[in-house]
Amino acid sequence: MRATKATLPTSAWRLAPPPDLWEQLIAVSKVTVAIMALLRFAARGKELVPGVFRQSVFPAVQVLGQKSWERHMSGHVSMVGRNFLTLKDFSPSEIQQILWTAADLKARIKGTGELYTPLVGKSAGLIFQKRSTRTRLSTETGVGLLGGQPCFLSPDDIHLGVNETVKDSAKVLSGFVDLILARVYGHEDLESLATEGSVPIVNGLSELYHPLQILADMQTLQDHFGSLRGLTVAWVGDGNNIIHSFMMGAPKLGVNLKIATPKGYETYPNVTKDAEELAKQYGTQMYHTNDPRDACEGANVLVTDTWISMGQEEEKLDRLKAFQGYQVTHKLGEVAAKDWVFLHCLPRKTCLD
Repeated sequence: MRATKATLPTSAWRLAPPPDLWEQLIAVSKVTVAIMALLRFAARGKELVPGVFRQSVFPAVQVLGQKSWERHMSGHVSMVGRNFLTLKDFSPSEIQQILWTAADLKARIKGTGELYTPLVGKSAGLIFQKRSTRTRLSTETGVGLLGGQPCFLSPDDIHLGVNETVKDSAKVLSGFVDLILARVYGHEDLESLATEGSVPIVNGLSELYHPLQILADMQTLQDHFGSLRGLTVAWVGDGNNIIHSFMMGAPKLGVNLKIATPKGYETYPNVTKDAEELAKQYGTQMYHTNDPRDACEGANVLVTDTWISMGQEEEKLDRLKAFQGYQVTHKLGEVAAKDWVFLHCLPRKTCLD
């Protein structure tokens, strides 16, 4: 098996196309339920703590046994009202708690069709300065499935930092919604929203981090492998916000990282320093190289992203030249673990990344 799932809405691919639309709906749920879990914690004053998990929900329940599972969940930490800007701010147990809750929500809503609407009467403001397909669909769907009201605000709908200061926007929005999810260019806009607003702020993407994507990826891998601890993830491509979030989250979940980037496109030095300290703290490996084959050797998961992100169009020719040899191919997969899988957050450029 060379990948977990395939369809445009999800971050994990299979080489053959899906058999029907239902497969696509199941695939998009990977992203949706992880975000639903986060929204569930952030926007509500009462948290979900699964009492009895269905044995079929997750392989780890079968491994731990129901009693051990209940003991594990009983030590949960409250995340009500907190901002979610980067995985750096969350402990291993808190990140894992989001993933376990996502598994439960998936089993309830997608698996059995249970009507579970804890966000009735709540609203979420979705600020999108940048175009989006998957993040917008998954966040709007997630809020709606939990009974909440998503309020989408495009750059044409809101004056964030243009005709109105971020400070004023944060205060006004906080008076209307229970949570703000923002997809922005500068990470400083998120920090300003968090400082000036009075409701939880969730990072829907910034130039520095994209933590929701990593929650979706980790949930996909946890579903597929049964456990994250001990996995080795190889990143091949740009040192961007996706790998930055991997670097903040992977060590806390027991995942090793091998990162291959072209010279001049490495991860940010301050992020690298923080991540290496996390790897040392949690006893995982983090390895940087300019050789994709070196990074992929023995890896369980191969991950890449587009070479040219939004706002980098003027760099296109330079990037196409610099990233030659950084495609994830079957040949590159020959040095990976036998059961390797492939993740791509999308959108992809055919025949390039």
